[in-house]
Amino acid sequence: MKTASVTSSLALSLCCSLAHAAPAEHQEFEATLHAPFQSGAPQRTFTLSFDYPGVTQPRSVDWRVELVRPGGQVALRWRGRALLEGAEVTVPVPWSGRIGNAPAPGGIYRVRLRASVRGDEHEQVEQDWEIAVGAPPTPSVPLFAPLPRGLERSAVPTPESMPYTVYLGNLHSQTNHSDGGADVAGCKSAQSPGIAPHGPQDAFAFAHARGLDVLVASEHNHMFDGSERGAPDADPLEARALYQSGLQSAAAFSKAHPGFLALYGMEWGVISNGGHLNIFNSDELLGWETNAKGELMADTLTPRGDYAALYTLMRERGWVGQFNHPAHSGQFQVDGVPLAYTADGEEAMVLCEVMNSTAFSTNLTETETRRSNFEGACNRLLEAGYRVAFSSNQDNHCANWGASFTNRTGVLLKNGVALNRASFVEALRARRVFATMDKDSQLVLTANGRMMGERFTNSGALTLVANFASQGGKRAASVAIMEGVPGRNGKVTRMSETAVTTFTPAPGAHFYYAKVTQDDGNVLWSAPVWVMQE
Repeated sequence: MKTASVTSSLALSLCCSLAHAAPAEHQEFEATLHAPFQSGAPQRTFTLSFDYPGVTQPRSVDWRVELVRPGGQVALRWRGRALLEGAEVTVPVPWSGRIGNAPAPGGIYRVRLRASVRGDEHEQVEQDWEIAVGAPPTPSVPLFAPLPRGLERSAVPTPESMPYTVYLGNLHSQTNHSDGGADVAGCKSAQSPGIAPHGPQDAFAFAHARGLDVLVASEHNHMFDGSERGAPDADPLEARALYQSGLQSAAAFSKAHPGFLALYGMEWGVISNGGHLNIFNSDELLGWETNAKGELMADTLTPRGDYAALYTLMRERGWVGQFNHPAHSGQFQVDGVPLAYTADGEEAMVLCEVMNSTAFSTNLTETETRRSNFEGACNRLLEAGYRVAFSSNQDNHCANWGASFTNRTGVLLKNGVALNRASFVEALRARRVFATMDKDSQLVLTANGRMMGERFTNSGALTLVANFASQGGKRAASVAIMEGVPGRNGKVTRMSETAVTTFTPAPGAHFYYAKVTQDDGNVLWSAPVWVMQE
């Protein structure tokens, strides 16, 4: 194995074209890796992007990139350091296409990034992406007719297809009800609450015009007083009324546009010693902020950082949630343990964001290259015992809701069932969801004929089928069946690289999900199945 050192001490001046600097809520380390899946030449360049919105003093970032062979061994390693002083830093990492003195053998490799802020153990990012080297063999996948899309109102399912319709959504975005909604021309960071010109109605109209089936406006729950850190003179009636106005706006837009679901909810929590999660179906504003009189800026008190209590309340109320851009450490703590399991959390939390395009993208052509991968943290939640399906969203803060990239969350409703908040939530509870970086592709996992998301007891052989379809002419370049054990708090492993896998699991509890990388590098993740093997 070879190790190369790349020095990147880039001191860039603070760039802030907006009058309002990024609130502390988004003062968190961001690191992304762009690894071109295909290359017309042996050489290619991996691109690292580092940012720390709102940073007030220079911070050093130590990073490491590894090229991992198809068999799992590290073949090459690059190391470096970047200096952040308020603006995004981009670091190119060139690779010659060789390992040692010879061209790299053909196959599907992984490029893995680890980056951390020096002196802060919680500001760490890990992600990896597959790349094709040479001409690796194309995996065989079963014939699978794509399920009808929600926007294809006249589409008729084929007799052999599954009895579901796919609705594609972006389940994480903001408007001017919190820190989003800025015009793309000047959007560089989060907005001060209530300042930007575009609200929920604008977001729903934009997403509908762009062909989405679902848009969730998920506003930060602690900004309804018009501030990021509390407003002594705020009126609690105005804060509650603002939340209710968002709910009413969503309901009215959905009613006026049948077949499109406008949802309004909240992104609960803070980043520092916390973690963000979406609550999709609460008619109550939750919070902890008070004004100078001690009046609560919410309908219902939920203590800041108390995730165990929040999960319990969510389960009691029938609310469902999504872990947003989870970190490997320092978030969603219960009794000091990050990503900690509770039985109430298992019931209430139904999704985990596995991939996001960057929150402050101004891209309007679905070509954003900066994106984050949270599969590792989602796997830790699965291993802890959570039953979460994967989602892929955009966390838009600029006025480009659903337009920054082609990624979507696919939600499966039974044929003939109208799309509304109740049917949407029912599908999330059933974990009938897949995450895709390509809105024209689908991935549905079945287990002995059972649908992904199900939990069942099995005896004897188990056949897992990764059903992949592309309406855009893409092909599967790699297939992986991933395996883990709920409650083990161990490591999820790749158990198979074939789309149809038959085996007899060991006795006990297991979960399995499918992952497909297309020939353009875009990735899809199925929801898991949870199997108790007798």
